[in-house]
Amino acid sequence: MPTALAKAPIPFRVQLRRQTAIVSRWLHLYLSMVSFAVVLFFAVTGLTLNHAEWFSGQVRETRYSGTIPVRWLGKTPDETAIVAKLRADHGIKGAVADFRAEGGQVTVSFKGPGYAADAFIDPEKGTYDLVETRNGLVAVLNDLHKGRDSGRGWSVVIDVSAVLLTLVSLTGLLLLFFVYKRRTSGLILAAAGAAVCWMVWMRYVP
Repeated sequence: MPTALAKAPIPFRVQLRRQTAIVSRWLHLYLSMVSFAVVLFFAVTGLTLNHAEWFSGQVRETRYSGTIPVRWLGKTPDETAIVAKLRADHGIKGAVADFRAEGGQVTVSFKGPGYAADAFIDPEKGTYDLVETRNGLVAVLNDLHKGRDSGRGWSVVIDVSAVLLTLVSLTGLLLLFFVYKRRTSGLILAAAGAAVCWMVWMRYVP
């Protein structure tokens, strides 16, 4: 009976190439799914940021007045108590961006995405005026895109999103090298896209 021929061993380079293609495809697919919402969010808010004037009519300003116990407004004002009262009485949001006592006045500024509130307190009388500004949902999303007044937690989200999008781009580029029929045209298109961006920057950006 004829002896079955033994299979020739697969060269290490071939094995490595196959494994790299498999891992790259897996990473690209699942990273793309994980970062889908991130890509959509930053794509849409990139457009709204570039055309902020379309949504300029959404600003809403509200004014309040009230009193604060004078004992909280001594030489060293009680920041914790004052901030807590303003929040409780008027539903103020955002983080405290500035608290200062100078020039015979105590001022407190709150900042958040698409949001600001400023209180001006008379330390002798204990009276205050407060202006709250809400810039609408689009402004909130735009500030989240920029990471403006959004806190440490959202800063981490932006960092993680940047890493995810970088990996998606790199694994997509790596996969292109395994699609032999499309590799050359794909690389040409990628280079052309980069060149167009560079030329627009050099020609039109002041």
